Amino acid sequence: MNTIASEHFKQALLTVLGETFDTVRGIYLDQGTSLFETLAGISAAEASIPVGGQCATLAAQVRHTTFYLDVIERAVRTQDYSPVDWGEIWRTVGAVSDDEWTAIQAELRASYSRIIQLIHDTPAWPGEQEIAGAIGLIAHTAYHLGEIRQALCTIRM
Repeated sequence: MNTIASEHFKQALLTVLGETFDTVRGIYLDQGTSLFETLAGISAAEASIPVGGQCATLAAQVRHTTFYLDVIERAVRTQDYSPVDWGEIWRTVGAVSDDEWTAIQAELRASYSRIIQLIHDTPAWPGEQEIAGAIGLIAHTAYHLGEIRQALCTIRM
């Protein structure tokens, strides 16, 4: 059986998460399209528009992404896999003020920083559930990044 060295997994995870959130290296995103680069160009007014009139706001997309990061961090650090209310953010986050939008983005950056620290703090990935969670961080965030970027096409028409 072939295995992946934990350090190789960790470095690959950090590289792809880095591209997704912060610094495009051309692995799968185009220059200037990481999550933080995308959010930097969005106003609170734009973040408050429900796309298509019935869907979530961009503010809710970002809060949901932060929530996901926080759930994964808690699960890996504490092995607490208790159920959470995935729908609360979709039900409660709508229009935001400039200060609220700034705070939502700061919360995302703080959660992302904790995830990066978690990866550095995790010397080995002991099981499938932890590895799946790590890969899920990338897939889930990339999905919502795509949702946000597509929503901007509609919002800015």
